[in-house]
Amino acid sequence: MTERQTQILATIIEQYAEVAAPVGSVTLAKLFGVSSATIRAEMARLEEMGLIAQPHTSAGRVPTDHGYRFYVNQLSGVEATESASLRNTNKLKSGAMDSSQSAMAIRSAVESLVSLTQNVGLATIDGQLYLSGFAPLFTQPEFARSEAVNEVAKLLDNLEPWLLSAAPNEPLSVYIGHENPIDRTSVCTLIISRFGSPYDGHGYIGVLGPTRQSYARVMALVQQTGQALESMLD
Repeated sequence: MTERQTQILATIIEQYAEVAAPVGSVTLAKLFGVSSATIRAEMARLEEMGLIAQPHTSAGRVPTDHGYRFYVNQLSGVEATESASLRNTNKLKSGAMDSSQSAMAIRSAVESLVSLTQNVGLATIDGQLYLSGFAPLFTQPEFARSEAVNEVAKLLDNLEPWLLSAAPNEPLSVYIGHENPIDRTSVCTLIISRFGSPYDGHGYIGVLGPTRQSYARVMALVQQTGQALESMLD
């Protein structure tokens, strides 16, 4: 991949996350200050590599799961662009916290992630799975089809036992589309952060949403929230 191809892929992913519509060569040509023909040639190469695809109803391109994975792998040293997800949880920090206060802090963090990302927020609390945010998730265009809604339901039904058995060890784990551990054909992305807890050893907090994500921002928010919760509960 050339540097320009990497930049074009990143721009397609970021534009698609914002407008939820295929990104065309005219838009990219304006952004990069080159001709549409040059952009079309670069897009053709990205398509050959399986990083973007052309929906049959549009001349624009959308990222593939492979394209998202390449992009996510390029992200390093991301920092949260917003601290709002931690405001409510920080209010609860006053000395040692009992289990009910801890549960309240985790739920507050989940609700903040829902508000900031419009995804389903999730967390494990004393071995239980807490979920919130179905309404905003299902207003997103990816879930206009009943099949997509069914895929979300299937994944969530099996998420808690998978977390208990797999116990991902990474501070931040990102499962994109077909990488999803429960439904390999899922249209969803699962982003989870592991945090230590004195009550059940460790827990997870994160979001479940469409593969069309502002990955740098959402990953940073989830990771920062997990780190803050671990610090609060320690």
